[in-house]
Amino acid sequence: MATDQPAPPAIAIRDLDVVRGDNHVLHGVSLEVPAGKITGLLGPSGCGKSTLMRSIVGVQIVGGGEIEVLGAAAGSPELRPRVGYVTQAPSVYGDLSVAENLGYFGSLYGVGSDRIATTIGTVGLRGFEGRITGTLSGGQRSRVSLATALLNDPDLLVLDEPTVGLDPVLRDELWRTFGELAKAGTTLLVSSHVMDEAGECDELLLMREGRLLRQTTPAALREETGQQDLGKAFLTVIERSEQPS
Repeated sequence: MATDQPAPPAIAIRDLDVVRGDNHVLHGVSLEVPAGKITGLLGPSGCGKSTLMRSIVGVQIVGGGEIEVLGAAAGSPELRPRVGYVTQAPSVYGDLSVAENLGYFGSLYGVGSDRIATTIGTVGLRGFEGRITGTLSGGQRSRVSLATALLNDPDLLVLDEPTVGLDPVLRDELWRTFGELAKAGTTLLVSSHVMDEAGECDELLLMREGRLLRQTTPAALREETGQQDLGKAFLTVIERSEQPS
């Protein structure tokens, strides 16, 4: 009798260590990111979130451990068209229009005008095609960066604090976009230091000082800690982790 097999994780990490100079940035991190869901990577600034993401996309030198992404070693050439990566700073050209930026990146990915138009609509930038990117608001520039990462319809989207500095309305709009992408089958790994965004995620990775404290869900975190506020729940996890065993 056939049985349903669980889908393999989009990302599987075992005992990841990263050392920069005298700074031990990541300490034996092990985790899995499920496919087709939004996984939130939460923790205070400086806890190692960006380093972990850079390791996943293959642009960080690691000291030890294994990282498998979509069934291949992190940084493998075959992953380039399958993984989209958006850094904290908008990675687009300020002196080009929105359409020119996407046309340039589209040429690198080999996508045509139809895909560019679809992506502009996905990120809510219809009507802004002719605007010079440098004249846009911070939130709009973030959307242009997101659009460049979406052009080749990646299986995995890695977003490093994409909502930082945005007002609540823009943040809400972006999270709705993320939800629509996940429903369409994209796996999203989204970092943030704002704990109220944890409730927008299917899965949570809670980090502090280069260590993974928990891999959980919003519901399970509330149940574990007895706190409905996810910020307070995270603080409870931190407090318990610091208690002598």
